[in-house]
Amino acid sequence: MGDSSSASYIHMVQHLIEKCLTYHLTKEECMEALSKHANIKPVITSTVWNELEKVNKEFFEAYEESQNKGDRMSEEETSQLIQKMISDSKDSDD
Repeated sequence: MGDSSSASYIHMVQHLIEKCLTYHLTKEECMEALSKHANIKPVITSTVWNELEKVNKEFFEAYEESQNKGDRMSEEETSQLIQKMISDSKDSDD
């Protein structure tokens, strides 16, 4: 992978993580969902997530707090949302 394709890949993972955040997924749920539906290794999702946490510390603290009292989505809802995110992402790349 060249530098530009690596950067593009990382950017795509970041975009998918941001989508996971809008659907209130935990880090673990996001790692599992992207692994299962986008074929992204959990270690990559975790690494990108950790970097986002470093840059946006206050956001992630508030996000984690809201996770502790928020409603959870079903596995089926999560799966459908991830599939939509991936197809939307591919459409915007064209």
